[in-house]
Amino acid sequence: MLVISSREFRQNQKMYFERADKGEQIIVQRGKDKAYALIPVGEEDLYFTAEMVERIKESIKQVEEGKTKKVSTSQEINDLLGL
Repeated sequence: MLVISSREFRQNQKMYFERADKGEQIIVQRGKDKAYALIPVGEEDLYFTAEMVERIKESIKQVEEGKTKKVSTSQEINDLLGL
């Protein structure tokens, strides 16, 4: 893990982005009590990927068609989740 100052990061951003892309852990220290991790963001890190949007649309369609199951007790939740 590499800890650098925010000034160092600003001066050499490209180099630190490339190092993070290669898997190195980079921490940017800002002042005495603030620090940030520099990590690449992948497709799986995005909140709404194309696959997730499609799943949401399918779920809305199922609700509109009445294909839902009412769950009201903790036992019913456990049964639904297979616990």
